[in-house]
Amino acid sequence: MMKILVVDDSSNERNGLCRLLERAGYEVRSAADGVEALEKIRENQFDLLLVDIWMPRMNGIELLALLPEDSRPRALVITGDESPEVLVRSLREKAYLFISKPVKPDELLRFVRNTLELPPGPDPIEVVSAEPNWVELRFPCAIQIAERIENVVDHLNHGLPPHIRQSVKMALHELLVNAVKWGGHSGPDAQAHIEYLRTRKFVMCRIADPGAGFEPSEWRYSTLNSRSLGAISLKEPRAALGSRPEGFGMKLAKTLVDELVYNEAHNEVAMVKYLN
Repeated sequence: MMKILVVDDSSNERNGLCRLLERAGYEVRSAADGVEALEKIRENQFDLLLVDIWMPRMNGIELLALLPEDSRPRALVITGDESPEVLVRSLREKAYLFISKPVKPDELLRFVRNTLELPPGPDPIEVVSAEPNWVELRFPCAIQIAERIENVVDHLNHGLPPHIRQSVKMALHELLVNAVKWGGHSGPDAQAHIEYLRTRKFVMCRIADPGAGFEPSEWRYSTLNSRSLGAISLKEPRAALGSRPEGFGMKLAKTLVDELVYNEAHNEVAMVKYLN
């Protein structure tokens, strides 16, 4: 049976999470702060850690920094503080996923289940830079890892107008899926790279994949106009469309952001969304 440790200084939230996880069939322990959690982690082997950020004596970030490397459980950070500073500090300390409070029970169980189904091992995401306005990551070309990258960028966009945040989220999803599936052929040994920049005027993401690139003239959607493609994107999520012709994701992303620029080989792309 998988063992989970819930760390939260709110007894109501801590007890609620424990009951939810126990009903789902997990063995659950709890701690009121980082000091108590670290003691239990040193005495027991846990498969997963659900941790809040702001707690007395030792906060969640300090706890993540002290986790033993040889028996380190994956950590899901569940917090009401979505500031970029908190996110990048947690990222540096190898937080696996960021979940905003309040979270729906079924969504939380899905996050827990998906995380526990992954094979054990060190975190494959390499943090190159972790500044609130400049985050740089290297990661394997795997769909599960791409979803974590989307999670990071979406939290970095906290505070943006909802329509801008949603546009960036949708466009980034298309570009990451293309990088992983077509550039890296979903191979765990293939590495991709993302840079995220945020200023007062724009948000930019640059993605590089290990593939040989592509030829835009071969896109079957090359003649589809932005208005009709934009209407499709808002009504039919990628999963509902199933397998799609080459170029659909790129054309879709182009309708959602203000600038989409490729290098000569078309294995690197930069997207820009203006904030005014």
